This record gives sequence, structure tokens and C-alpha cells, in this order.
Amino acid sequence: MIAPMRARPPAALSVLAVCATLAAFTAVPAPLSAQRPSTWRCKHVLAEDGTSWREDQVVTTLLDTIVSVRPARPDETVDRDFGDAWMIPGLIDLHTHLLLRPYNLMTWDDQVKKESDGLRTLRAAQHARLTLLAGFVAVRDLGTEGAGNADVDLRAAMDEAFVRGPRLYTSTRAIALRGCYGPDPLDPTTKKGAQTVAGIDEVRAAVRAQAAAGADWIKVYADYRHGKDGPVAPTFSLEELQALCDEARAAGRPVAAHATTDEGIRRAVLAGVRTIEHGGGASEATLLLMQEKGVVLCPCLAANEAIVEYAGRKGPVVQRLNTARVGFQRALAAGVTIACGSDAGVFAHGENGREIELMVDYGMTPAQALAAATSGAAQVLGAADLGVIRAGARCGLVVLGGDPLQDVRNLRRVQAVVRESDERRLPW
Repeated sequence: MIAPMRARPPAALSVLAVCATLAAFTAVPAPLSAQRPSTWRCKHVLAEDGTSWREDQVVTTLLDTIVSVRPARPDETVDRDFGDAWMIPGLIDLHTHLLLRPYNLMTWDDQVKKESDGLRTLRAAQHARLTLLAGFVAVRDLGTEGAGNADVDLRAAMDEAFVRGPRLYTSTRAIALRGCYGPDPLDPTTKKGAQTVAGIDEVRAAVRAQAAAGADWIKVYADYRHGKDGPVAPTFSLEELQALCDEARAAGRPVAAHATTDEGIRRAVLAGVRTIEHGGGASEATLLLMQEKGVVLCPCLAANEAIVEYAGRKGPVVQRLNTARVGFQRALAAGVTIACGSDAGVFAHGENGREIELMVDYGMTPAQALAAATSGAAQVLGAADLGVIRAGARCGLVVLGGDPLQDVRNLRRVQAVVRESDERRLPW
């Protein structure tokens, strides 16, 4: 059955507002032209320092750019007045897996082995929408976990505006050492959750192939279990990791490294990666090395908590949560730059803000944690025009029902998300 086509509205919104309380995209009054600026009034707008509020401000946007931020004028008319609310820059999550769903719904092995790439991609579109509704306007997706280059397809769909979601930074298949990544690591006939390679030549070829396929980042597993039930240990040699980073640098792609052991982290840092994912096992010396080289930690605290929760908070898996907490606190004390990376997909998409809450629970101030998910994360992406509300920045505004600098849980109270729009980006 073919449904009748809906008539296209004659005018286009210059900005899209998303009302999270309704869990649906809602329109604001449509300007006469897609080129007409839109104005948004809010009682509290986060200042560029990330620690204070500008009071009673009007933010003017034009398509995907903030044109101005200024005090409101008496009795002026704006396109939308959010009233006594708090406006922050759109949030950023540097470690997601949009092609995964929570492991308590289906195990990781079964998702990779039993579900089709098509089904997982269709589901990922809904995951992207939920992520945006939660206030995250950009994500770095660190591996499709067996779904090939589906993240590149999802990014193209969002660029064409028939899928709603955050800006998507892709890494396609990720790279792991042969025999160290599942499902069934030692069985070459089983579909794997990453591109498995061995030796410098294969490492270089994988980087070139993933960059050519559309990866914005290269993700490598610098340590992992050896075999099905073996211990976690470094995978690639320092020389192999250096070759990987060298090839990625030639292609203009930064590198993110999954690493949990001290030696795996150390090798990745020496090789030239930009971020360490997880990183709980870093020694004081390795943390100092990270700090000296400006390597950023994305701790994935929320994923660890979820895995412990799925296990009923019993058994040896509980140590995983303890290691993550202690590792985070040591990195914070050592002055390592920490950015928000949650590993969403292990747990439900749209719950990404749990990572920021755990950062505060483990020792950050709310302002530090908010910066880790806005301006700090934007710096990791090389996107200085994200993560801040100022003239010239890209539009990505989140309106909250409470002050997140007083209580970080107010990040859950999303009232609206403002993103760019043109003729194609009309509300559903």
C-alpha cells in the first residue's frame, strides 16, 4: 500500500526546535524565508566561560550559525520566548555505538551474528533521534560493531534530512588484531565486530580502506582479550600502532584507541593517538605521559555501570566499576583532559547524560563535567565552533528546566533543542 504524499508547507523554518517533553519535533513560528534570522529569548544563557549565566538574553540564529547573543530589549518580539529557563550549548558524546542496542535486550554476540545490517541501520536512525532529543547535537560513533560502513550511510541520511539526529562523526568498522575480537575470535568464518588484521602492511591497508569508505576517525583496539576467554593484554606492537597513526595522519584522520591496560594505553599514547577510550588501568607514569602529550581520556563510565547492573551488581564484574572509578579519579588528579564519552549502545541511547552525572559523582564539579561534554569535547573534534554560545558558532542550543551548574541532573530536563534547518529540514 502506498500512502498519499503530504503537501509541503510553503515556508521553511530557519531553525528546528525539538520538544523533548513530547518526544517529537515541534515547529516554531515559521519565518517568511529560510534566510530570515530567528530569535530565541531565554532568562539564563550560559556564558562563554562555562561557569556563569548571561541574564535575559536573545540569541539570533541564521540556518546553522549563531549571529548574535545580546541582552533582551524591553517589549521586543521574538520567534520564541523560553521564559525562565536555562540555555546551554548542545551536548557532545565522543563515544557512541548507534548500531548497537542495550546488552540486556540482546547480547553483543547475537547482535553481530544474528541481526542484519539493514535492520540495525533502521534501528540506528531511531537511536540517533533519541540522542538528539536528549540534548546531544554531535556524537562520535566509534565502530559499527559488525555493521560495515552503516554509520557512513546514516550520516548521509541525516545530511539529506530524512533522518533526524546529531552531527555524526564516523569511524566505520574499527581495527582489531586477528584472534582478539569476537564473536568467536579464533573462528575465521564467523562475522566479526571489527576489521581484524595482523602485521604492519594489513594495518596500513585497513586505515586506507576505512578512510576511503568515509571514516572521520580511525578507531583501534590497542588491547583486548586474546582468544575467547584469554586475559586482556596489549594487541598491536608499538611499531604497528605507530604505522597505524602514521597512515591515519596521512589521510587526515585522528585516532581513537580502546585501551584499558597500562601497557596498551602507553603504547597508544606513544604512537600518537588523540584519545584513549576507557583507560582505567593507566599508571601514574602513563597518566603523566597523556597529560604531557595532550591525549584526552573518554572514560565510558556509564557503560561500565550498565554492565555491572546487568550482572545484578554481583560477582567479579563489579571490580570493573571500581577500576573505572579509581582510574577516572587518578586521571582527574593528574591533570589529564577528560571529555564526555559514554559508550551509549551498551545502554540505552538517549540516556547519554548519565555519563556526565557519573563524572560529577566521581569528583568533577558540574561546570567541569558540562565543559567535558561541550567545549572540551568540541576541541577533541577540532570543531571550535561547537560547544559554546557566541556569535559565529554553529547553532546547537539546548533549553533546560533547571540550572545544571547547581545540579547536573537538570541536564535531563530538556525542554527544547534548537538546530539548524533549511527547506529540507521541516518538522515531521
